[in-house]
Amino acid sequence: MKNLVKAFPMLSILLLIVSCGSDDGGSSGPTINFEVIGIWDLVEVNISAPQDIDLDGTPSSNLIEEVDCLTGTLLIDADFSWSFEQSGLNITPITNGDFFAQCSGTISSTGTWLADENEVRFQGGGELQSLSIVGETLVSNLDEDLPGVRSFIYARRQ
Repeated sequence: MKNLVKAFPMLSILLLIVSCGSDDGGSSGPTINFEVIGIWDLVEVNISAPQDIDLDGTPSSNLIEEVDCLTGTLLIDADFSWSFEQSGLNITPITNGDFFAQCSGTISSTGTWLADENEVRFQGGGELQSLSIVGETLVSNLDEDLPGVRSFIYARRQ
C-alpha cells in the first residue's frame, strides 16, 4: 500500500503529460504547398503594347518572342532553398510608342521559400519577392506600362 501511495503522484504526472498532447484539435502550422518544387523556366515577359523589336514583321507583347537572349530559370528545391538566374532587361523608348529592348547581364539570387495554395514567397534575394500560382504557372504581375514589364511568367520544366 505504501508503494501505491508513493506511485500515485508519479502516475498522476504521467497521465497529465499524456493527456496534453499536440493533437488536441487546435490550429496546426501553416500548410506548405510542395507542388511548386521543381525547375521553372521563364516563358513570357509581357509588355503592355506589342512591339516588333526583332523586325520580323510580327509584333508581340511577349518579349521572349522578340529578344533572343532573354532567358530565366528558377529552381525551387525540397530543402526549402531556391536559386534564380535570369537575363537582365533594358527597355528604351525610341519614337511614336516604339521601344527597343535588349539583355543586360545576368541577375541571380538564392534564399529560402514558403508556399501556400496561392503564392510562393521568397526570402534572401532582392530580385524575387513572390510569385502567384496561376494554374500550372508562376506569375509575377508588375503591371507597369511601357517602358516597363507587365508580367513575368514561369512554366515548370518537363
